[in-house]
Amino acid sequence: QVQLAESGGSSVQAGGSLRLSCAVSGPSFGSYAMGWFRQAPEKEREFVATISRGGGYTSYAAPAKGRFTISRDNAKNMAFLQMVSLKPEDTAVYYCAAVLGSWTLLPRTRDEYDYWGQGTRVTVSS
Repeated sequence: QVQLAESGGSSVQAGGSLRLSCAVSGPSFGSYAMGWFRQAPEKEREFVATISRGGGYTSYAAPAKGRFTISRDNAKNMAFLQMVSLKPEDTAVYYCAAVLGSWTLLPRTRDEYDYWGQGTRVTVSS
């Protein structure tokens, strides 16, 4: 069974930076595509970024492009989301997710993922 645990959420001012981490327990972390989603109050959970199992491919939602960077360390069973130039509209609970996939798989929808963490809260104040 794969378990995911996010950390790194915090309250920051607009323009600040945060690095979210996702620790994954279970076998064969390198076989999983990883994704980050977020859910703002009273809104649907939305896609933020995804990275292929080997880390060679990434894809971002439009609001994240140029400001967020997804990465992973397969030796440490960790995935990361580096966020810079944060805006108040980035305020949300951020979730990491995992799914077994091919070397080029980049899932962008919630339904494509099998495993989820509990989330970490990010609050950006103006």
